[in-house]
Formats: sequence, C-alpha cells, structure tokens
Amino acid sequence: MAELPIIDLSKIKTHRNELAKEIVHALENVGFLFIENIPDLDFDILYKCCRWFFALPWETRKSLMRNFWNKESKNVYRGYFPVVEGEPSRKEGFECARDVPPGDTSVSPKNWFYEKSVWPEEDGSFPFKKNMQESYEIFHNTAMEILKLCAIGLGIDEDAFTGIFADKPMSTLRLMHYPPWDGKPPENAIIEDGRVVTTPDHMDSNFLTLLNIFDYEGLEVKNADDQWVAVHPRPKTLIMNIGVTLSRMMGGRLKATRHRVMDIGVDRYSLPFFLSPSYNSDVGINFMSKYEKGHPEHVPERYGPWVLHRIKHEIKYFEYRVLPEIED
Repeated sequence: MAELPIIDLSKIKTHRNELAKEIVHALENVGFLFIENIPDLDFDILYKCCRWFFALPWETRKSLMRNFWNKESKNVYRGYFPVVEGEPSRKEGFECARDVPPGDTSVSPKNWFYEKSVWPEEDGSFPFKKNMQESYEIFHNTAMEILKLCAIGLGIDEDAFTGIFADKPMSTLRLMHYPPWDGKPPENAIIEDGRVVTTPDHMDSNFLTLLNIFDYEGLEVKNADDQWVAVHPRPKTLIMNIGVTLSRMMGGRLKATRHRVMDIGVDRYSLPFFLSPSYNSDVGINFMSKYEKGHPEHVPERYGPWVLHRIKHEIKYFEYRVLPEIED
C-alpha cells in the first residue's frame, strides 16, 4: 500500500509555510499526495454527476460524442468518448471546461482546445451542467492555492506559477467510467503478473491533476523503489499528482510519477481535474532561472503546441491521437 503524504487545506492560513514545505517535499520524493478539507467541494454531488451521466441512454451520449466517433458531431475535443474495443484503456469519459467568453477574438476558431463544452439535455431532476461548472471552478481555485503553496515551498514568489493560468487556461474536468472487461481482455491489457489493467501505466502530460477516486480501489503508483503499490481511497479526499509539464519545467526536481488503473471486476468511477495552462503560456525548461541564479538559462516554449505534439505524436493516447493539427 502506498503511504501518501496528507495535505490538510484547513491549515492553509494558520500553517501556510509548513504546508508549503510538505507539498514540495512530497513532490520531490513521492510525486503523489492526498489533499483533504477542500473548501466547498461536494463529493456526493461529484459522484452523482458520474452516475447520472453514464446512466444516460446510449443515443444521448452518442449525440455528445466527438466527431471521430460520430461524424454528425462538430466537437472534436470536448464531450463524450466511448469504450474502444481492443484498447488496453477500458473506459468511457465526458469532458468539459470553462468556455471562452462570447466575443473573445483572441482565440482562433480553428484552435479546438478552446471549443465550447457540449451538454446533455436535462429533465429538471438533476442540475448536471450547473454542478459540473461550479465544481470546475472549485477545482481550479484549489489548484491555484496549491500552486501558491508550492511556490512558497520552493522559496520563490507565491504567484510564480499562477500567472500562466490567468488568461484562458485549457484545463479539463473529466468524468470517468471503467466498466469491467466483458470476456477475455486483449493481450495488451494483461500485465506481467497476469493481472489486467483498465488504464496502462503512464505519466500525466498536463501541469497538475486533482483526482477523486471516491471509494474505489484500483489506482496504483510506482514508488521510489520502482515497485507498483496500491493507493487506497480516503473519504472526501482528493489525490494530487503533477504532470510532465511541471516536472519538465523544474528539470525533474518535482516528480511526475507513473501510475495505472487495475481492473477490479466491477464498474468503477473516478473524476479527475487536469489543470493546464493557456495555449500560449510559457512552459519552457529551466523555469527556476527566472528566480534564482546558478541555473541554466530558461528556454521559452508555448504550452499548446508542446502538449499537442506530446499527446498526439509521442504518447499517442487513443482518445487524442486522432485530433487534427492546429495551425497558428
């Protein structure tokens, strides 16, 4: 079992420097940690959102499907993606974001990273869209507070990271459903010990992830001894890890940790929030040279083109490798 550090956000004002040091120490040595006592976050509502959406009729979900799987759809990035047979990732998902304000001409219509979220029709029994939009903002605000603590723990200005999210971040709130394998899984889902994954091992590409696994087992992370260890859920607690974007900016000082999801034989739900900078934000290497002497010179790089190349051409995630290129 993975013994992850626990960060108690109820102490964010009374023990700010202490929490900052704990976060940096955890990200330098473990890469995963628990975040508890998140203001305003309703875990029961989040679970209801998952169950409500994935219980919708197939035709309703299909109408929200990305264009690659439903040629009648106009959305290529946000919306619904289905279980794809033969893939080792056995999951379906729904993604939404904070829409760019109407009339904002700073974003190219061809930049699908900023396409509007699509929503299912509601019958009034459950305010799905409202709950998702409000939850997105709570996750975003939580992430900003964590990044301020991280900066304090590194000994730099507390807003050193937050500026790259100030102008149209590309963050995503995703609902996930992992149905158990129906029949024999494909060979690429069977790992070395004969067990079966529903998501193969990987590192997140984004900046920071806040994950709600509810009460489900299945998540495993690779520890410092290169061993896979299970992460057991804690009530009303998020799991946090950073992605390759931040780790790369910090020269590997902060760890993007490999993780995977195992098949547990029952329907499993989770809800990750993927914090991502704005398209043109600078996420280049040697970030600390902006604040401290003695580091190699900072090399600027825009987040949007970098992350698209990674998810489409390097990692080739099944849900992203079909995305069109973006021309500036």
